[in-house]
Amino acid sequence: MSENPIVLRGLGDVVALVPHLVGAQERLMRTDGLAGAVRGKVKRTTIADPDAQRARDLVGRNFAPTAPDRLWVMDITYVSTWSGWVYVAFVTDAYARRILGWRCGSSMATQLVLDALEQAIWTRQRTGAAVDSVVAHSDRGSQYVSIRHTERLAEAGIAASVGTVGDSFDNALAETINGLYKTELIKPRGPWRTLDAVEYATAEWVDWFNHHRLYEYCGDIPPVEAENHHYAHQQAQQELEPSNQ
Repeated sequence: MSENPIVLRGLGDVVALVPHLVGAQERLMRTDGLAGAVRGKVKRTTIADPDAQRARDLVGRNFAPTAPDRLWVMDITYVSTWSGWVYVAFVTDAYARRILGWRCGSSMATQLVLDALEQAIWTRQRTGAAVDSVVAHSDRGSQYVSIRHTERLAEAGIAASVGTVGDSFDNALAETINGLYKTELIKPRGPWRTLDAVEYATAEWVDWFNHHRLYEYCGDIPPVEAENHHYAHQQAQQELEPSNQ
């Protein structure tokens, strides 16, 4: 049976270990001043504000609403560029996984998530859809529990829902969208040079994701098409109701 080696570095030497030898080797390493090779640091995007008032978790890890505009999920991810970090905020409708709003920026300021939220609201309201039945779910990042963000949700009639700090399962759908974004766009087309390059490519990817990507969760059709099917079915049901009376 093959084993994946664990590479250890110290004092100019490289040592390859198999997993069942790790315990004994760790003790020898400490004696000889060796240390394990460590992957690069993960960029932290969820920074809780201990003084901020937080909404309750209204979702309970149930990311399968029965219609659009019942549950939106929100999160921030990041992209490393030659000119510095770029942060990307997404707002996704959980029904068909359609990305309604997004924004790129050079900092994780509240304005970043507010801009993404504003686009999501605009996306729905320009078609005449109401958003006052939406629950907007996020992690406990300071941007999402800020006064400005909370007030904007209330102004739009959107209920805020907040998960726990550092628990990806409480915002699993948003994490999934972030993962697809990294896997389908950021990693294959890197390295990235500037914020502008990331922003332009993200706009293209979101349009493709919403209108052309075949999403297994939606029955191997794009998110926008899945939403249109829902609305068409709803309209057909409404037209049948008078004849059934």
